[in-house]
Amino acid sequence: MNQRRPDCGSIDHRLHRRRFLEGVAAAGAVSSFSFAGLLAQDDMRDAIAAQGKKCIVLWLCGAPSQFETWDPKPGTATGGPFGSIPTSIPGVHFGQMMPKCAEIAHRLTVVRSMRTDQSEHFQAIDLLTRGEPPRPPFTRPILGSVLAKELGRAEQKVPGFVLLDPCPEGNEFKSFKAGNWSGWLGGEFAPVRAGGEFKIRNIDLPEGMSDLDHREREALRERIVRRHANEVASEAAQGYNAAFLRVRDLMSCAPLFDLESLPQADRDRYGPGAFAQYALLARHLIENGSTCVMVANGMPWDCHVLNHEIHQMLVPEMDHVVRTLLDDLEERGLLDETLVLIMGEFGRTPWLNDSRGRDHYPNAWSMAMAGAGTRPGVVYGATDPLGFEVTENQVDQRRLFATIYRALGLDPHAKYDIPGFPTFHHVEQEAQPIAELLA
Repeated sequence: MNQRRPDCGSIDHRLHRRRFLEGVAAAGAVSSFSFAGLLAQDDMRDAIAAQGKKCIVLWLCGAPSQFETWDPKPGTATGGPFGSIPTSIPGVHFGQMMPKCAEIAHRLTVVRSMRTDQSEHFQAIDLLTRGEPPRPPFTRPILGSVLAKELGRAEQKVPGFVLLDPCPEGNEFKSFKAGNWSGWLGGEFAPVRAGGEFKIRNIDLPEGMSDLDHREREALRERIVRRHANEVASEAAQGYNAAFLRVRDLMSCAPLFDLESLPQADRDRYGPGAFAQYALLARHLIENGSTCVMVANGMPWDCHVLNHEIHQMLVPEMDHVVRTLLDDLEERGLLDETLVLIMGEFGRTPWLNDSRGRDHYPNAWSMAMAGAGTRPGVVYGATDPLGFEVTENQVDQRRLFATIYRALGLDPHAKYDIPGFPTFHHVEQEAQPIAELLA
């Protein structure tokens, strides 16, 4: 049954305001400015938004091994104990624990030649979610924030950028890290973050506060902030105000975050794990108006110990989730307009350490994508027989981001208009999209 609910304004529920505002405040407080008027002219941006392009990011946090997934090296000193299986693309093999992705390889776009230069998690996450290393004091917005601005509609009530992290908040090791999400775009385009539970709790107004009281308090707050912004010409204050103005819309859309409201058959089809259930929720949010939803599954892929055993548990789930999500999007007519990215922050070493684990390895790794704007059935690039180095069609984060933006109908080299400051672009250094990966 199609669960599309496009008009959230009719739903009389409320989103947990404190949780949302904490996120947008963090985004707004780090920067003293909010450069929200940028990139394309309004009419051009409206034309882009009218295309309806969206993005789901399946972020395999901790970084999976390419040897056990997209670029197996069976029977070699580095390949590990697992074999490979043929795919629906003649001559192409995936790891043996990915039979479902192997069956739909002709619908996937796989890059086996990623090479980046950050080998620590937090720095690499920043690099691979923003497309550039930090340039203090400027913080480049994360991909989801850029897409929420460029592809979202001003009148939409559903949050444009949502981060779904199954790990509980407060778990400093496992919860997803990426500080100051929206950077110079300001709090208006920070993500709504949900995690730890399959619904957003505490969504009612405080006891004794009526809806009218809440509206009047919001009107007073807006008046005070706007007066301050006018007096001191504060872009930061304007960014805060824009974020606060989203609250009532978000409150009305809170039921969209409730997985228990979805058909049990859908939940069973995706599987019982948190990663699987949040992938289903990502599809549900995209279907109902979100522009970018990122599913970040803690850091289970950081296999410094017992790499093979852990991948035996994780790869089959990822294989099932990817296949199920793509089938689901296609059946609902959403795949042609939704770009799905499947990646982590780097790869794993060809060798095993003393704990039978694979360590961080940005020199040669793999990722995959499917859907909007991509050319299906392509396996791009190659590594040497042991997987130590890229030997064909090397791809860094700039070319990857240029390709992502082009697939979504955006100009990779559009400029951020920041008067009096250096010129920034969606993608720097004129990195070009990879034509072989684009439809």
